[in-house]
Amino acid sequence: MDIPSQRDEVLAQPTRARLFAALSRLRRPASTEELATLLELHPNGVRLHLERLRDAGLLARARVRHGRGRPRDMWSIAAGAMPGGDPPSAYADLGRWLARTIRGRTTTLRAVEASGREIGRDLVPAGDGVAGEERMHAALASMGFQPAREVDPAGGLTYRLCNCPYRDAVRENRDVVCTLHRGITRGLLDEISPATDLAGFVSLDPYTAGCRIELRGELADEAIAAKR
Repeated sequence: MDIPSQRDEVLAQPTRARLFAALSRLRRPASTEELATLLELHPNGVRLHLERLRDAGLLARARVRHGRGRPRDMWSIAAGAMPGGDPPSAYADLGRWLARTIRGRTTTLRAVEASGREIGRDLVPAGDGVAGEERMHAALASMGFQPAREVDPAGGLTYRLCNCPYRDAVRENRDVVCTLHRGITRGLLDEISPATDLAGFVSLDPYTAGCRIELRGELADEAIAAKR
């Protein structure tokens, strides 16, 4: 008999499951008040559920200051969140994205990347005052990549992807799936930070993970400043 994990037990509570699903769909940080409005609940009760999800390692909290007054809590899917052993959303979306991308046998990898770029642009909702680097990290985490930041003080930012939610599909067609992901990454950057360059996109064995997204420019500068 399978023993439920702590995360499974936390998500068995309906309101917490709805909060986690809402943040997975948003693919960006959201405030307690925004989430309470989405679920039509009181912010105080929602805050308690969010704290429980954070304690279980499913959510991350950042405190963002907007002008004067107290900082506001902003919630996002934690980089290591894998409830039930599954990534939050990316694999479920992959079949739909590939169907949108591959139209007949003549589809080229260039066309796959271009289509992925369109998809990436569609994945980025309004930022609600959240820093660009935080939005990019949250988008990758929400798709299940478990991104780890590696900051180079000389001017670079690398996201090391500790999980590949596409791994089974990569085994079938690595070139197409990895090219689609590269396009999605470019599309995210188009919307979040057009001034940031995708300096490198390194695909590795999906079962050991560790693929790298290497950035230069605005988002890298933000990450370097935050580390000081």
